[in-house]
Amino acid sequence: MTIAKIGIVTVSDRASAGIYEDISGKAIIETLNQYLTSEWEPVYEVIPDEQAVIEATLKKMADEQGCCLVVTTGGTGPAKRDVTPEATEAVCHRMMPGFGELMRAESLKFVPTAILSRQTAGLRDDTLIVNLPGKPKSIRECLDAVFPAIPYCIDLMEGPFLECDEAVIKPFRPKAK
Repeated sequence: MTIAKIGIVTVSDRASAGIYEDISGKAIIETLNQYLTSEWEPVYEVIPDEQAVIEATLKKMADEQGCCLVVTTGGTGPAKRDVTPEATEAVCHRMMPGFGELMRAESLKFVPTAILSRQTAGLRDDTLIVNLPGKPKSIRECLDAVFPAIPYCIDLMEGPFLECDEAVIKPFRPKAK
């Protein structure tokens, strides 16, 4: 059985400078630990809001470290330094706009400013890259919305089989005919 490698990237100048504790990246790891029953290995990095650095990190996690999934947190708002979606689009071969649409729709149930969010997702060869917001509460809300589709997406890319605790999150996989 292949152990899934999952990249977690926190994009923040403050985090990379060590000014505060990275609660967002840790929230992603905690959530994935609750979702997944299959073995997985986090590949974790905290990097600055610089498009070239984000692009290089996403490429490294996909191409060199073999992550089947990379989730980012931060850098998805309208501020001038928020360039995570641009970096994601630059490294992906195909975009998956449904992820961003669903995350915004879910977030709108909680805050009217969700329309300011620019989360996106895309495919780089055998890697699904998903941009998440920066706040732990929003991360969980967005992951709860989109994660049911992620194991099947990775199946379709012939990645590792992600098993989930269905009492926590129920992945959707079509029944065999």
